[in-house]
Amino acid sequence: MSPNVLERFNELPENLANHLMLTVIALSVGVLLSVPLAVWLVNRKAMQYPVLTSAGVIQTIPSLALLALMVPVLDKTAGLGLGLAPFGFYPAVIALTLYSVFPILRNTVTGILGVDPAMVEAARGVGMTERQVLMKVQLPLAAPVIIAGIRTATVWVVGIATLATPVGQRSLGNFIFTGLQTRNWTMVMFGVVSAAVLAIALDLLIGGVQKAVEHRNRRLGWTAASVLLLVIIGGLFSPAAVQWARSTDALRIAADAVVDEQHAARPIIRIGAKTFTEQYILAALIDEVMSDAGFETRRIESLGSIVIFDALATGELDVYVDYSGTIWSNDMRRDDAPPPWHVLAELSGWLAQVHNIRLKGTLGFENAYAMAMRNAHARELGVNSIDDLAEYTPEMRIGGDYEFFGRPEWQQIRDTYGLNFRDHISYDSSIMYEAVAQGQVDVISAFSSDGRIAAFDLVALEDTRQVIPPYDAVLLIGPNVSHRDDVAAALAPLVNTIDVELMRQANHMVDRDDDRMTIDQAARWLLEQITHVQAAD
Repeated sequence: MSPNVLERFNELPENLANHLMLTVIALSVGVLLSVPLAVWLVNRKAMQYPVLTSAGVIQTIPSLALLALMVPVLDKTAGLGLGLAPFGFYPAVIALTLYSVFPILRNTVTGILGVDPAMVEAARGVGMTERQVLMKVQLPLAAPVIIAGIRTATVWVVGIATLATPVGQRSLGNFIFTGLQTRNWTMVMFGVVSAAVLAIALDLLIGGVQKAVEHRNRRLGWTAASVLLLVIIGGLFSPAAVQWARSTDALRIAADAVVDEQHAARPIIRIGAKTFTEQYILAALIDEVMSDAGFETRRIESLGSIVIFDALATGELDVYVDYSGTIWSNDMRRDDAPPPWHVLAELSGWLAQVHNIRLKGTLGFENAYAMAMRNAHARELGVNSIDDLAEYTPEMRIGGDYEFFGRPEWQQIRDTYGLNFRDHISYDSSIMYEAVAQGQVDVISAFSSDGRIAAFDLVALEDTRQVIPPYDAVLLIGPNVSHRDDVAAALAPLVNTIDVELMRQANHMVDRDDDRMTIDQAARWLLEQITHVQAAD
């Protein structure tokens, strides 16, 4: 087992507990919604097709897209006073509940309608009311089919719950997303196998109930149902139980809280990270310095660019590193490219006035988009700049990360330089560099501080017309703690202390194939380098 998995293994109880909680709640709500709705539909044939079709349409929406869509939907409902945070638990559980409805609803309707009409008529003939017919004849006879639908929904929900990570909800997907971005396939498999084992275990339990119903086996039914009930109750309370278990000395902590009021008043600092290696390292670095300063911390990783900024602005996060150009384009909706100092000045004022976010300072390096290609290919064509590249693009293919081709920077680069690539291919950033190195594409939208530029022998083409906006790495402090000088003081040692070469080395230490470091090891190495530089000064 690789060092990263060994280091992350301690997260399994919390990730598994949250994953189980999501699954249990989504399925329970799904059953409570679907079964009564199906009963209502049975005698309303005109409504069956539109309702079942509508439920089926939800299944056509890609699961990650549905999860992401829940964020702006809940954000828009914030003014209704429902208290539903647009990040983390609520968008995840709502999306998973919607995914669970269709198989349960369809199987319940099919099961009830599939009951032998003679049995129904016989029940009515002996004087049963419609309610008695439903409860004593139709539902019992349809139970195996209904439970089969619940089993299908269970497997779906367990699998889809791994995608809750990008919206800020801890799950077994944390292993998968981190492993993908750091090219740690052992960690990916660890997450995949854990989710598969959970799905199989739940399916076997529900299958036991189904078998008991089919064979009228009371003993098996009570046993399976009792264990399943314990799992449901455990799932609801497992995250809280894990948190309690991690408090190894609760009495000592309580005593310290009484004695040290100042320490007790300190908030838990929630540190965010996007979905690539550099962000994981920087989140771990912030974790180190905040922990050293006496703060309790929590990392929330693998968030999308829009989600992470909104989470900071609404107080769901407290600290993370963003890039000036990202906020300039995505959040301020600016498409001009003034000098870096001008961007930072406007950015700082806008963040403070509009969102009460404090820009503590720059880390000292820039991570901008850069057009990159294989060094040998660039030399063969005599390409040194994006201007040089333009004439070759009709025969070339370009690869970019998920966001790139929808960003204004790409439109500016394309239009200013007259780029006309014959194909545009989106990749996960973890495999984008390998794709260009193997010749699957000719050019990629690389990141200037990424260690894989050197690792894969790529060259970043010069932006001669200075179209690409500055992307200074900036420390952002959220509104919950932006007024606290102790938080700002703890982060101060990171300001203007990391140059681009140092960041590239740290990134490469995690991304390289041989003798790679873990995220936390790379963060500690980076902190040591910062400390040495400060000591020398």
